[in-house]
Amino acid sequence: MSKFAIVTDSTSYIPSEIIQKHGLTVTPQILIWGDETFRDGIDIQPSEYYGRLKTAKIMPSTSQVSPATMHETFQGLVDQGFDVLGIFISSKLSGTLQSAIQGRELMGAAAEKVSIVDSQSTAMALGFQVLGAARAKEAGASLKECVELTEKAHAKTGVFFAVDTLEFLHRGGRIGGAQRFIGSALNLKPILALKEGKVEGVERIRTKSKAHDRILELVAEQVKGKPNIRIATLHANAIDDAKALLDRAANELKPAEMILSELSPVVGTHTGPGTVGLAFMYD
Repeated sequence: MSKFAIVTDSTSYIPSEIIQKHGLTVTPQILIWGDETFRDGIDIQPSEYYGRLKTAKIMPSTSQVSPATMHETFQGLVDQGFDVLGIFISSKLSGTLQSAIQGRELMGAAAEKVSIVDSQSTAMALGFQVLGAARAKEAGASLKECVELTEKAHAKTGVFFAVDTLEFLHRGGRIGGAQRFIGSALNLKPILALKEGKVEGVERIRTKSKAHDRILELVAEQVKGKPNIRIATLHANAIDDAKALLDRAANELKPAEMILSELSPVVGTHTGPGTVGLAFMYD
């Protein structure tokens, strides 16, 4: 059985110590800010990004990992004797998956050593799929088995989140089914979800605290009676709110694993500061 490596992209924002523990490879998305270009999570970290955003006169934009970077990453691992399993952000949110496919095509005959999976998600909902594959691999599963496991995990993974404003999602073209919330009263906080790889509107709640209450209720409904629940927060410059929500989720849901996770600058560009949510996966 050949050995294989697992590759994802920086929108998963798996905490660095967990990346190192499982030997994961992360390809950075690109943040473009005026004349400057940053590799997500390498050249710019969330704290720096959100601090700069407060006074920025030019708003940042994003670009997916290039096919050249994907090719270089895959080829480097194959040259070390690995096959590759790539698990990436939803193809309905980003062109990253297409870049991965193009990068694989540049490898010629070695392309057969690279398997690519559309997570149909992002943030730690993507991260949990990656970690599920990594743990299965460490338990002796083959690459093919890990591909099948990841594809089955799509139906057992989700994320609900509340944004302060839909402005950022609308501007970046990622608003999907939440378009119907545009023009709603300014004091209402939209709750959104990733469904079938797209951002969809769920409800509008009058206050931030009630929106966070409702997120927890929605996640609880999804995971009720399920085994080995894993929960992660996601937040954009709102760590206190995220910690409080994670503590409540721990008490109410008794998860097997909890992770406090930030949103990377690239995802934060589309959700906006103040975003807080919960990602989950179960067996």
